[in-house]
Amino acid sequence: MIELLKNTNIDFIGKQKYTYLISGIFVALGIIAAIQIAFGRANLGVDFAGGTSVQVQFAEAVALQEIRDALDAGGLRDFDLQDLPAGNNVLIKVKKQEDVLGGFSKKIEEILAQNFADKKPIIESVTEIGPRISAKLKHDAIWAVIIATVGLLIYIAWRFQFKFGVGAIVAIVHDVFAVLGIFYLMNREINLVFVSALLTIAGYSLTDTVVVFDRVRENIKLMLNKPIAVIFNKSINEVLPRTIITSLVLFFAASALFFFGGEVLHDFAFAIMLGVIVGTFSSIFIASPVVMLFWKKR
Repeated sequence: MIELLKNTNIDFIGKQKYTYLISGIFVALGIIAAIQIAFGRANLGVDFAGGTSVQVQFAEAVALQEIRDALDAGGLRDFDLQDLPAGNNVLIKVKKQEDVLGGFSKKIEEILAQNFADKKPIIESVTEIGPRISAKLKHDAIWAVIIATVGLLIYIAWRFQFKFGVGAIVAIVHDVFAVLGIFYLMNREINLVFVSALLTIAGYSLTDTVVVFDRVRENIKLMLNKPIAVIFNKSINEVLPRTIITSLVLFFAASALFFFGGEVLHDFAFAIMLGVIVGTFSSIFIASPVVMLFWKKR
């Protein structure tokens, strides 16, 4: 019911050379990130790298730097700290590529007891993941993304035409690689929560693209004598207010999770925020031009 923009006449299709360049950079970065992840050179979480995750509760708030210094002095290496404000909790993640992970939680408990006896540290939970399990989780995560993508291609091909399905899948792959590349560039942790965010982004990207394709299908019947580029431009302009409003609503919701949802949802919300931006971009500038590549001149 709300129209932020009325009667726009923007030549989106005519700007595809510039948008392809921007997208190519992000996709290339995403491919590099995927290769680095495959070789274990990225910031992989305990889910994919293997290791021990220990959640500690303190009676009083303790600075992360103090905990980091104590663990360093105790001989602990290759660990990450995550502050969980609720209840003065701290999450300690130790990445280790060994078959035997037992003993890390005990060592962490001893170090904290020696250095923060007055804070009364208590080990609330311990999660240990060996390299075999982490490899299986990585394998299953890749297949989850592939199966979801193929399923979306089949749906779009059945709902519209195969050429529309190709355009939608190219847009989804673009979004996944773009967000993956940005996360890798920012050295953010890649874990199962991030994979769930990628699947959520794929679903959003498809929804936004389908709205454009549905309007294209309607306008094709009404504008039989018009060039296909004119039809696509008109369709995108007609749904642009809806696209902007939907994207803003989702972006604000993800922003609320990012700022107020706590550390556990921090990376997930940040990935969704990035996904909304690149998903909106791809539904306008990527999906439609790709479909036009398969369209016969008329």
